[in-house]
Amino acid sequence: MYRRSAAAAVLLAAALTLTACGSGGDKAEPAAAKPKPPAASSVPDPADSPAASAPAATAEAKPTGPVLPDAKLTPKTGTFKPNEKQYLSGRVPEKMDPAAVLQNGQESCQRVERTAKRDKDAATGSVIAGEIPAAKDAITILCPEQKPILDAAAKGFPDGTRKSPAAGSYRALTQSTTCTWESRSKDGSVLSAGPEAPLKAGDKIVATIPAGTAEFTSTGCYAWLPA
Repeated sequence: MYRRSAAAAVLLAAALTLTACGSGGDKAEPAAAKPKPPAASSVPDPADSPAASAPAATAEAKPTGPVLPDAKLTPKTGTFKPNEKQYLSGRVPEKMDPAAVLQNGQESCQRVERTAKRDKDAATGSVIAGEIPAAKDAITILCPEQKPILDAAAKGFPDGTRKSPAAGSYRALTQSTTCTWESRSKDGSVLSAGPEAPLKAGDKIVATIPAGTAEFTSTGCYAWLPA
């Protein structure tokens, strides 16, 4: 639709990162490596694609520095559709080509669509884990036909620490044999932990979060959805 060079993508990621850094004095912490999606899936891991290597600031956050006003959101040739202008509003750093920013959103849509055609769990997990840049806005505005993936992702949560999770059974969207988890109460006592037995390749991983859990922590489990 509106093409741009690989250099434009690098400039966009750099611009967003610089604007995010300019808003505060804290140094960004290096991003921790995320566990992989289900090993049995034939879908390429979105983390292996070039777009996923962009700084974390490109995920959902809009630039915190100066941006192009809506009146100047025009392509060099042609016109933007109403939904494209909606997506670009407040998202294009000054001196950046709006078409380059739009293409990032379009590529996010394409990644979700391609992955979902082959493995909906992998697509959902990628959205939950934050591996697809601007997934929420891209799907909502640019490719609403993928909203079922976004709705499914809204029911889950990523690997790491979850405060006050809803009690129930959850399945990990991975087949990693290093996935571990535990639930703790407000006083810090362990209510449940897993796995109960060493995991084998291909095992379905399910964790039960008891009522009264104040904190659920998992490592190497990628993302969780209600079982």
